[in-house]
Amino acid sequence: MSHTRVQPEPPRPIFRDRHEAGRVLAGLLEHYRGDPDVLVLGLPRGGVPVAWEVAAALGAPMDALVVRKLGAPGHPEFAIGALSSGGRVVLNDDMVRALRLTAEQVRSIARDEAAEMVQRESAYRADRGPIEVAGRTVILVDDGLATGASMFAAVEAIREGEPKRIVVAVPAAPESTCRGLGASVDEMVCATMPTPFRAVGEWFWDFTQVTDEQVRILLGMSTTGTAVPRIDATATIRAATVDAPGGVPPAWALDELIGDARFVLIGESSHGTAEFYRARAAMTRWLIAEKGFVAVAAEADWPDAYRVNRYVHGRGTDTTAEQALRGFERFPAWMWRNTEVRDFVTWLNEHNAEQLRNDAPQTGFYGLDLYSLHRSMHEVVRYLDRVDPNAAQRAKIRYACFDHFAGDDAQAYGFAAAFGAGRSCEAQVIRQMLELQRVAIARGELEPFAADELFDALRNAWSVRDAEAYYRAMFGDRVSSWNLRDEHMADTLDALATHLGRSGERAPARIVVWAHNSHVGDARATETGSEGQLTLGQLMRERHGRDCRLIGFSTCAGTVTAAEDWGGSARRKTVRPALPSSLEELLRDTGNPEFLLRMDLSGEAGELLRQPRLQRAIGVVYQPGTERQSHYFHTRPADQFDALIHIDHTTALEPLEPTSEWIAGTTPETYPSGL
Repeated sequence: MSHTRVQPEPPRPIFRDRHEAGRVLAGLLEHYRGDPDVLVLGLPRGGVPVAWEVAAALGAPMDALVVRKLGAPGHPEFAIGALSSGGRVVLNDDMVRALRLTAEQVRSIARDEAAEMVQRESAYRADRGPIEVAGRTVILVDDGLATGASMFAAVEAIREGEPKRIVVAVPAAPESTCRGLGASVDEMVCATMPTPFRAVGEWFWDFTQVTDEQVRILLGMSTTGTAVPRIDATATIRAATVDAPGGVPPAWALDELIGDARFVLIGESSHGTAEFYRARAAMTRWLIAEKGFVAVAAEADWPDAYRVNRYVHGRGTDTTAEQALRGFERFPAWMWRNTEVRDFVTWLNEHNAEQLRNDAPQTGFYGLDLYSLHRSMHEVVRYLDRVDPNAAQRAKIRYACFDHFAGDDAQAYGFAAAFGAGRSCEAQVIRQMLELQRVAIARGELEPFAADELFDALRNAWSVRDAEAYYRAMFGDRVSSWNLRDEHMADTLDALATHLGRSGERAPARIVVWAHNSHVGDARATETGSEGQLTLGQLMRERHGRDCRLIGFSTCAGTVTAAEDWGGSARRKTVRPALPSSLEELLRDTGNPEFLLRMDLSGEAGELLRQPRLQRAIGVVYQPGTERQSHYFHTRPADQFDALIHIDHTTALEPLEPTSEWIAGTTPETYPSGL
């Protein structure tokens, strides 16, 4: 079976240019708007356009604070420190010691840079006097930081002027630099902290060198009195909303959004929110009943979901939806073993029974994920035992490669194989998959039930192959293992569409996908996409264009079902109110508790949401104590989704077997508040 492979686009930077970065920073500094004590200082040259946008948005005066990097002898790109106005020198002691520089060498470098600094200050400041900072709130702005040496020097220079408050604001910097500077100033604002951080310029589409003339022009343009007017983002978004009671848009709005698309990917901003599951199920019922969708493909393991598929088609031994969902045993079981999924599966079983009586197409339930290494091996052997015992024996021998790891510990296998402490089974699982593919080709056209069973076996063989690769990759960089997983989901979705549409008389299969926003959204519009991360939504857009629609969900506050750490018990936890200047706060401020927002239409709202904003993502683990670092990232929502559904206050998903911890209730509001 062949799979469409599309060469992914290069990772996209976060900011279009320095001016957009400044507008994003201004949104994070909104609480200083109108404060008469605020003074914005940009570090020339690159920091000045950023600072001008910040000052204009806040209605504050702006000036330039000249700081010169001290470059290592023979290697000026390596900073050994920085020099600021007034002759203040800040050195990187570790770098100085590593290069074995003498005091005279350092003084010589500083003298050369001091002369250059005098020339620049004269060019930029003209006849303006010294910068007065006493008693003022000084916001120091640059276009990004690497080591932060120049900014440390700037902070020390400003501190001597006895300001009331020192704030440092930059569009992009490594987390270590942000934390280091944050300990020495009153407020540190890093709009984004990409990992890995190689160079500031990587996070801008346009990082053209700023000229001295451009700096002089910006310094001559007033940022007070005629400041950039504040855009009423709340009113703009409110005007574009469509009421969606319970998170379910009206039929006409769904019909306009989806049109003739074959793939509709519906997300969730947490894996444990009842309203997301309930609204998604209601939308899916409409898509099945009114638009002829024939499959639900979920972010779930193939063999567990296929047990549900047998039940909804009236096959297998399960007699209730709750029994059919018992295959979901792996953490986090509540993600699929919950009351909302149970109710949907019950409906789907009844719907299919009615369709069968009317000789009409039925709808299946399938899994896209790849964690099922051992269960999928078992399903391949079980199928072959029925149709070809000799082939089953060969499969057992190949899969026996995993027997030297106790039980179902796929992570232990991956660790050992990745670091040479155990045998790799890659060749064995590929041989088994290829043999099963050859069998499928040789058998040709089969009657529907036999074709479904063979397809099930093939997808299990693919799951084994990709899971083996995933568990080896998960001990390397995070992006590689993530990309393996989402590519597997995209390949499985394409294979399912081909299988369901195999009859020439049948229209192309239409499929609903249930997955987290972080998989459904287009990675190219996110901070993580700049790190090279792919997503299912991006891959489907690349492969199918307008034949797919991406729909996200968001919430501002409430409760959520999540664990405190991986593998932990399900708990009912309080969701902290959204962070200032985040997407969730903006949507809350519309005052509409439940609405649909189209992103694929032209208009002011779409343009507003094409600017980077913080967005929250809660998976199966929720850590409110480190929420900013653990659960927020920057996105361009209008490029990430075709539509977004916001439900302002949500409640925790109810597991079918709630633990005592879940029943006990939410995390107290006195939970540590550090972000």
